Amino acid sequence: MTTPDTHQAIRPRRNRKSSAIRTLCRETRLSCDSLIYPVFVHESPHDEEIDSMPGCKRWSPDGLLREVSEAHSLGIGAIVLFPAIEEKLKSTSAAESYNEDGLIPKIIRAIKNETPDITVITDVALDPYNSDGHDGLVGDNGKILNDETVEILCKQATCHARAGADIVSPSDMMDGRVGAIREALDEDGWNDTSILSYTAKYASAYYGPFRNALGSAPKAGDKKTYQMDPANAREALREASLDIDEGADMIMVKPAGPYLDVLALVASHVDVPVAAYQVSGEYLMIESAAAAGWINREDVIRESLTGIHRAGATAVLTYYAKEVAGWLHANKD
Repeated sequence: MTTPDTHQAIRPRRNRKSSAIRTLCRETRLSCDSLIYPVFVHESPHDEEIDSMPGCKRWSPDGLLREVSEAHSLGIGAIVLFPAIEEKLKSTSAAESYNEDGLIPKIIRAIKNETPDITVITDVALDPYNSDGHDGLVGDNGKILNDETVEILCKQATCHARAGADIVSPSDMMDGRVGAIREALDEDGWNDTSILSYTAKYASAYYGPFRNALGSAPKAGDKKTYQMDPANAREALREASLDIDEGADMIMVKPAGPYLDVLALVASHVDVPVAAYQVSGEYLMIESAAAAGWINREDVIRESLTGIHRAGATAVLTYYAKEVAGWLHANKD
């Protein structure tokens, strides 16, 4: 038996020997301040459970107001709105996306009346409103029309700004949309409205539960001609450079967990805040494994969010935001 070297000067385990010391030495900390809560809303007077995302709901307008108020009381400072639009309102022109009396403008005004201090972020894309289910207008040959789509996105963004949105978040991945939206907002007098761009949004298989929640899956084809190839990382730097030059105040990597390398790469190369979206597929995998008893749900949620922050995210969009805020509010560690 070998005698331990009792004169070993450097022992990293000394910084791990108790909970208090581990906390003192912790490099990355979860905080309510960095969590953005994505919420779904529809016109129905009833809240509905989402089968593909257990624990999440399509909120009625009244239910959403209560949920937002509760989230804010726990320390959540920002929400992002996603609408489930009635089929009869969808069209190939996606005109409902900029209806001043539509679901999202009405909800923005109601939230700002009930919980004025919470930051409201809106999704700017056409897929919830497009009868084709794509983020952009679809041409006769099935091609997604870039410049024509950007014109509609500008109308949608200014509509949201007029309703009171603090941040508009284009998630469509059309070329040139950030610059066009910035110009449209400024010309309409909304120079203080921020842009959080989905800069590196990948054509990911992790979006399935979300598309089920909104009924927004493409009717034909896929989104690979405008969303990024999952095999590419350096391309994200090009997208980031373009969006920042066009006026993005913040940028985003989506999904988060499978793209931590991209998140770290982007965060190390830009001087604007970088958000990351823990998407529906990531959420569902955690929920499914926890329901089967294979993982400790709370520990995995905390670890997954810590990893996203550690990789460089300034803010994280997560369906766990309200729940995690409750844990932090109760000083659980």
